[in-house]
Amino acid sequence: METGNEVDVVSSPALRFGRELARSRAARGWSQVRLAKHMGYTNGYISLIERGKRALTFTFAVKADEVFGTGSRFQELWRLYSNASLVEGFTEYVEAEARCRMLRTFELGIVPGQLQTRAYASALAMAAVQRGDITEAQAEARVSFLLNRQQIFQRPAAPIVHAVLDEGCIRRVIGGPEVMANQLAHLEAMAASPHIVLQIAPFTLGEWAPFRTSVVLLTLPDRSVLGYAESLARGHVERNRETVASWSKRYDRLLVESLPTAPSLAMIRTARKELA
Repeated sequence: METGNEVDVVSSPALRFGRELARSRAARGWSQVRLAKHMGYTNGYISLIERGKRALTFTFAVKADEVFGTGSRFQELWRLYSNASLVEGFTEYVEAEARCRMLRTFELGIVPGQLQTRAYASALAMAAVQRGDITEAQAEARVSFLLNRQQIFQRPAAPIVHAVLDEGCIRRVIGGPEVMANQLAHLEAMAASPHIVLQIAPFTLGEWAPFRTSVVLLTLPDRSVLGYAESLARGHVERNRETVASWSKRYDRLLVESLPTAPSLAMIRTARKELA
């Protein structure tokens, strides 16, 4: 919120990050020029960050923690900043996603975030900017947040991922033919991973599709399972055992009704060639 020309730091995560950066710099007796040298950025960039005028990146937050020896302080501030553009309830889901041992997802219309390329994710985010839903800074934060989430696939004990994509996910062109073709190629590459299984739920499934909305099921280290689904306004983490068990049963039915992996990849390749 703004009062006159003042910005409420609590309600402006970007400015809160900037104020903390300036405070840490002043405590060291450093100028913006000196901090810029330590961090590998220009002093103009540092100035914009301190005034909350530049989109934050996770990489910048990590470097700030490294330079000032603040553990994960700036990374936590970055998360507050990035979460400002996310639907209510999604942060709780992401915390569970980071710990999961198995991720089962069904997506309608859009490739699930875990499997998106940067260009595909950026196209979606910028479309939200053009609609007036979020700002450009929030769009950049949203993409950075997504790419950070995808790091779970790089850890030694990566989770098992079973993704079922409605055929619309590979038919709807996002970002133009080139971006979409690269996204489809990325899906093929991801499916080659030993811990990722990819299937397509074809349009011919019709009324037999067991879900009418996107859904995620996470198996946690203690073997408990939680579900997640979204509306336009908010996300909902489902922990009720009976409800989650019902979702799991419907997901198992979805796996049987969907195309096996080989035909699914063949459909993806065909869609990619059609774009070319």
